[in-house]
Amino acid sequence: MCLSVGEDIENIMDKLNTVITKLDEEILKLCAEEASAPLETRDPKAPKQPEDNNNHLSSHDALESDSGHKQDVEDRDDQSHTMPSPDSEQTSHSSVDCNNAKETGKELVVKIQVSENENCNSPESQTNFLETENDTNRVNDKGKEKTNIGWITVGLTGEQEDSHSDVPDTCFIRAPMGVAEVLRCEVADTLSCLMVTASEELVSRVIRVKVQDGADVHFPVIVIVPFCARYRGSYRDVAVKIVDGERRASYVTPVTTEGMYGGQRSSFAEVRVYSLGLFAVVSCLKRENYTVPTKGLSLKLPMDPRICLNYLPGSFTAPVIAQTMIQPVDAVLLAAVKSRSDAYHSVVSTSPLLYLTHPSSQPLRRPLTLTLPCPPNPKKKRHTRGQREEQDHQTRPVSASPPLDQPASHRRRVLVASVKSKEMSNDLLIVLGSRDKQWGVLDEVTVRNQQNGLVSFELTENFDRLLVVRLLSPLQPCRITSLAKELEESVCCHAATVVLQRRQDEPHAVLVAALPSRDLGWELSKLRAQGFSGLPETSAEISMCEGDQLLLRFSGNITSTGTQNDQHDVSHERITFHSQQKNHLLVYLTEVDPFGNYSSPHYKGTAMFYKVTRSQLGWRGDRPVPMDTKLLGEPVCKLSLTLPKKVRTINRPITARVKLWEETDSLSDSLLLWLSGELSEEEVALLVLSLRLRRSAAQLVKLRAGDSLSTQAFHVLAMWRRGLPAATHQPKASQLAHCLAKSGRPDLARELLLRQAATTRQGLLK
Repeated sequence: MCLSVGEDIENIMDKLNTVITKLDEEILKLCAEEASAPLETRDPKAPKQPEDNNNHLSSHDALESDSGHKQDVEDRDDQSHTMPSPDSEQTSHSSVDCNNAKETGKELVVKIQVSENENCNSPESQTNFLETENDTNRVNDKGKEKTNIGWITVGLTGEQEDSHSDVPDTCFIRAPMGVAEVLRCEVADTLSCLMVTASEELVSRVIRVKVQDGADVHFPVIVIVPFCARYRGSYRDVAVKIVDGERRASYVTPVTTEGMYGGQRSSFAEVRVYSLGLFAVVSCLKRENYTVPTKGLSLKLPMDPRICLNYLPGSFTAPVIAQTMIQPVDAVLLAAVKSRSDAYHSVVSTSPLLYLTHPSSQPLRRPLTLTLPCPPNPKKKRHTRGQREEQDHQTRPVSASPPLDQPASHRRRVLVASVKSKEMSNDLLIVLGSRDKQWGVLDEVTVRNQQNGLVSFELTENFDRLLVVRLLSPLQPCRITSLAKELEESVCCHAATVVLQRRQDEPHAVLVAALPSRDLGWELSKLRAQGFSGLPETSAEISMCEGDQLLLRFSGNITSTGTQNDQHDVSHERITFHSQQKNHLLVYLTEVDPFGNYSSPHYKGTAMFYKVTRSQLGWRGDRPVPMDTKLLGEPVCKLSLTLPKKVRTINRPITARVKLWEETDSLSDSLLLWLSGELSEEEVALLVLSLRLRRSAAQLVKLRAGDSLSTQAFHVLAMWRRGLPAATHQPKASQLAHCLAKSGRPDLARELLLRQAATTRQGLLK
């Protein structure tokens, strides 16, 4: 009987396994049919041929049959894992709504309608199949393999909004076959100012991924965005920021940040998404999420192991989830803030800014002990060490020194222990806490000075931000709180320099660049390597935050072609500052008045830059614009501009400028033309002095006559003739002959008198 029952159980288990296997097969077949719905109907027994054999490469990823549902749920968990920004008032954060998906393993289908007024190009011009990779999911069923869904990786070519030029490899899409064909990509770098908040830094292009009109897209879709982060360190990390159509922002941690796409291996942020919109990779502060159990917790932060949080047992009535971030405050930044006010002279050092988030519904029941680094005064440290060494050298007997026969490690331990025991500083330590954006001094908190520049204190209340300040002498609380505010603002600011640079072959084009001052020399060398030459026009250092804009306007006799063609004066040249991005703008210049600046060989003007902060920018349709241009204030910098004047050729008939003289005593034009052809350049200069012409008259002659010597001489003689009075005591020919003789040409004087006499006789005969 027992054997029969056991056999029955085994038979039942075998049947259940068979049923479960068949159910898995049917579910996978159903998913395959739904995914291939927008594709062409084919014979399921016939082998599937790719549409473009040249662009399709086969690559298979094995996927076990019982992981289909689990993988789908994990994908949704990846998308819904968002990282809230510390400035929640600037960006409304919302995780992607993925938890509403049914747990049946079916893919979500979203139909997106695009407005008719959008300029949608054909998918052939928008999608560039640079790389195709077939990721075939396989199901193992007793040694048999069945193909599930074919996934391909394609590179999308982005179209720029302003220039309508293509940018290759803007992003890569991994999706089921046929989905990538209905996706189009646009470069939306003009929105970069609205894609960063707080201490975030943009490290990629801003791209917009859309779906064509009426197309059905099966989610999830994997989006791969290339990026370049130059300054990461142990305190910062990268995340993909997604802004949907309702301007809600969410953060997704990339699955990987390295990969091989488009034939090159570089930094790529790969995320699995369930909705489309604006995508950008940002560098943000690392967030450490942890759970505090009721039994307590002692945590050393991985970003900086010197920072420790010690929760006593019973700190909370129930397990809570907390989050911390660290914003380092380096000595250079502190020195810059101290230089703004003499009241901060007694400030020695500060700890990093600690962002600490606890549930507001769970107050602390027991003190929380925090340990932070706050370096001691280096000058005082060197001074005390020097005094100690001098005293030891003078007072310590020879027998008191460590014997030389002791091991070196033992002598070193003794010395280090002695130094550490005497390095305890007597500086004042003040703890500041921020709650609801209001900094305050925590007078009731006692700070203990530990070794190696560490300090510790206990908290009994929840605070959003914490900072420890080391002082040489007491400072008023209002001064300390103002220091904390300035430090909090300064950690997000960068010193920038505006540069104007030109090419020799394009004098009417100027490159405007907003460069971080720390990289100014390196960036200028790169510009010279690109063909920009000459001395650049550089401004003084300007304090810029990530995403701030510089609005460019012109004054004087120079403006830009874009401003000149804009009748409504709506769009101005602007440049958005990003510390890890290339902030360049090529502006084409033209003159306002072609006849202006007549006394200068160049047209002159001024480029004025107005700073527009992120808080002053808002959405207008799908573009960022300043909320009120009347509140721009004074320009933060002014740079001079010059443009070379064009060589103008003025062809005017001589008779149009010179009045014909018919009097018998007058000098005829033919006689003056003959004489002007006989004079050299030096003789013309001497003749001008002899004729006593004004300097302005000579300059006017050069302006009108150009480079022709004979024409200049004729205009000189004609101007002298025109300036003579109507009735003279001496004939004009005699006066001119006298001047020619004084200039060193008596032969021309005699010839002039003979020709004038012959002309007079001919006139009398007529």
